[in-house]
Amino acid sequence: MLELNYTTQTLESGVDEAGRGCLAGPVVAAAVILKPDLKLDWYEVLDDSKKLPETLREKLRLLIEKDALAWSVAMVMPEEIDRINILNATFMAMNRAVEGLGTEPEFLLIDGNRFPGHPRIPHRCIVKGDATYLSIAAASVLAKTHRDAYMRRLHEEYPYYGWDRNKAYGTEAHVEAIRQYGYSPYHRRSFQLKELQLSLF
Repeated sequence: MLELNYTTQTLESGVDEAGRGCLAGPVVAAAVILKPDLKLDWYEVLDDSKKLPETLREKLRLLIEKDALAWSVAMVMPEEIDRINILNATFMAMNRAVEGLGTEPEFLLIDGNRFPGHPRIPHRCIVKGDATYLSIAAASVLAKTHRDAYMRRLHEEYPYYGWDRNKAYGTEAHVEAIRQYGYSPYHRRSFQLKELQLSLF
């Protein structure tokens, strides 16, 4: 089972992102403050969102949003990603999520190995933190499920990219659709050209 607290002396928020490696759509970050020292049944199944079936992720999303002391989800859209690059956009989304909590945490647990910092709140970066601490795993689930829902809505407008299935990751079918139809307004153009070297019209 994942750890509840990094330290019991502070009010912690886990922070994680989803969609950093996608070809379209926003990068999404979530911040979650779990109630200190409170054990809930769903803590036993909570894990890194990538390891969980979609149906379980959706159930956990509802439980996290109901039981967490505070939670917040923030997006950085493709135009901003193109302007400031995906790494800075990820950091921006994380800080926006923290600012949206309503309750300010005393410490941030960041999934990954890089974070430039928050203006007021100290942090620690933890590689594979979403498989170590419950608050980061909860943030992982919220970021993933909120982004997936957003991409399913975009799929209704642009069905030929298959975003309801691939969520805008660079699958063979998605890349072929880009070659056939070109960019949508939701594609990350600078990211696309750098990563895929596509010659598009």
